[in-house]
Amino acid sequence: MTEAIALLLAGDGETWAIIGRSISFSFFATLFSLFPGIPLGILLAWRPSRGRRLAASLVHAISALPTVVIGLFAYSFLSRSGPLGGLGFLYAPAGVVIGQFFLATPLVVSVTYAGLSRLDGRFFETMETFSASMPYRLFRTVLEARTAILSAIVLAFGRVIGEVGVSMMLGGNIKGSTRTMTTAIALDAAKGEFQRALSLGFMLFLIAILVNIAVNGLGSHER
Repeated sequence: MTEAIALLLAGDGETWAIIGRSISFSFFATLFSLFPGIPLGILLAWRPSRGRRLAASLVHAISALPTVVIGLFAYSFLSRSGPLGGLGFLYAPAGVVIGQFFLATPLVVSVTYAGLSRLDGRFFETMETFSASMPYRLFRTVLEARTAILSAIVLAFGRVIGEVGVSMMLGGNIKGSTRTMTTAIALDAAKGEFQRALSLGFMLFLIAILVNIAVNGLGSHER
């Protein structure tokens, strides 16, 4: 492990390129997932009903699916026979980002919904009473549930940066293009190059610790 950390700190260009690429893919996938994820989470929590609770349960189930299942779903869209096949996103950086987007969005919806479900019901009633406009309702809801939304962002980023199935299926683990930390670890371990695999694993471990610290800090602030 000491040699692996030394290799990481030595500034190996390819290793740091893989780390930067992984962070970049996960950042954009998480960012794009917020646009449908947060409004959908708010919509599910706004007027609780049996149908919306059922939809929320479905989203919870989807967010817990193995990454290879999400990857298979995204692959069916991006393959040549799929509806987006003509765009050439398969085995390209865009394909990895799209796959991670599908992975992150259900988690953003689920965590946002869970956070809003804990709000005082009178908050929503007040918005209804004063006939607030939809943009204002959305703004006030995001402001009121900002801790839950921040938790959703952090958790979604942590989930996508540590996945391997989607990146492998949609990116193809191409050197200099779509190789991420997780796919590089799998390849290096298979080739017997354990030092770089361990150095990348150490970086993922560090990111996981930071994500957990952030989530626990947000949870403590909320309480």
